[in-house]
Amino acid sequence: MDKLTPEQRHRNMQNIKSKDTSIECILRKALWAEGIRYRKNYGKLPGKPDIVITKYKIAIFCDSEFFHGKDWESLKLQLSRGKNPDFWINKISRNMERDREVNQSLSNLNWTVLRFWGKDIIKHTSECINVIQGTILTIRQKLTGTEQCINQ
Repeated sequence: MDKLTPEQRHRNMQNIKSKDTSIECILRKALWAEGIRYRKNYGKLPGKPDIVITKYKIAIFCDSEFFHGKDWESLKLQLSRGKNPDFWINKISRNMERDREVNQSLSNLNWTVLRFWGKDIIKHTSECINVIQGTILTIRQKLTGTEQCINQ
């Protein structure tokens, strides 16, 4: 059950931002400190990724657990017992479906897609950075290998 009044819930939902969220800012600040340069909220790509490293064609999404359906089966059960369950189950299901569609569209454009959960960004920022750095290294190696084949 919702412990907030409808007015409190409305005010909370109004304050949820779609860009420059705290989890995005944490990850961006850590990337910048590592010398990794990026674009933010890149509108030229499907899904408008939160962070884009154009040099290596990496699209990064910072997903909140609730709106993107982490542990979906238990969340779905919890939502089914709350207020307006049809709305929330449909909304989050559609968000998850859209995430899959965006991933596929970006893959078709030869972009690498990385998605991180908000709590992972907050609690394990360095691990998220390691994943990104590892992805960059892998792409660099592929590019270097391709260049060597062309030069031979």
